[in-house]
Amino acid sequence: MLKRLSDLIIVLIALIGMSALFYLLLIMPTQWLKIERVAHPIGLGKRFLQISDLHVDMLRIGPDKMEAVVRAEKPDYIVLTGDYTYRREYLPRLALYLKAITAVGVPVYAVLGNHDYQQPRPREMLTLFREQGIAILRNGSVSLPEFTLIGIDNYSTGHSRISEAFLNIERSKPAIVITHDPNVVLKMNQNYDYLMAGHFHGKQFNIPFFFKLKPKGPLSQRGIYRGLHRSEQGAYYISKGIGQAGVNARFMVRSEVTVHEL
Repeated sequence: MLKRLSDLIIVLIALIGMSALFYLLLIMPTQWLKIERVAHPIGLGKRFLQISDLHVDMLRIGPDKMEAVVRAEKPDYIVLTGDYTYRREYLPRLALYLKAITAVGVPVYAVLGNHDYQQPRPREMLTLFREQGIAILRNGSVSLPEFTLIGIDNYSTGHSRISEAFLNIERSKPAIVITHDPNVVLKMNQNYDYLMAGHFHGKQFNIPFFFKLKPKGPLSQRGIYRGLHRSEQGAYYISKGIGQAGVNARFMVRSEVTVHEL
């Protein structure tokens, strides 16, 4: 009897240990939000907060936390670089996040990602953005006092129109680009001063050969899937994103929002 009880205790301890390890390695990185900071001065003296890959259907960072981050960081502009949700039933939850992000009154601009084009009725999602005063740039630009903001639509779904996005921009101003899939930089024939993208989730699972198992295009095959890089046309940054896709877990990759000092 004592031996059975002892064996049961050992099994319970092992299960508790495994559960704790599972939480620490796979779940905590999705809750322990990292504020990544990038200094790449191009003369604007402006602070941009980039929020990428919300995936609100698999997001463990709450709207209140998002609003607190915006208030604490005091950005001049907020940019959302795609992938909000592909599931229509999660649009009300997306609305909560959009309200939290816009609550402080900072100008917000956005682009769409590949998951957003899986929405059965994309217009419903676009309506949510309009209701919160968020401009979605779909191969277009907006002229702001110090720079031009250019939004290139999602590359992996065939919606990118680079020439159209750069049409009639003021060349005398710095050009800031937002897009979802960074693979588009390999097709860029236009110079820019800075580009922000997401899509790769920083691997999400930091294991060898991950992008062999889950191909994400030529950049990831070259080992370029997060952080600051440079092409012939300009510097670009790939966010690790805040939400998850596929499996609601991360391994050795924390959820991220990014503050860019430009």
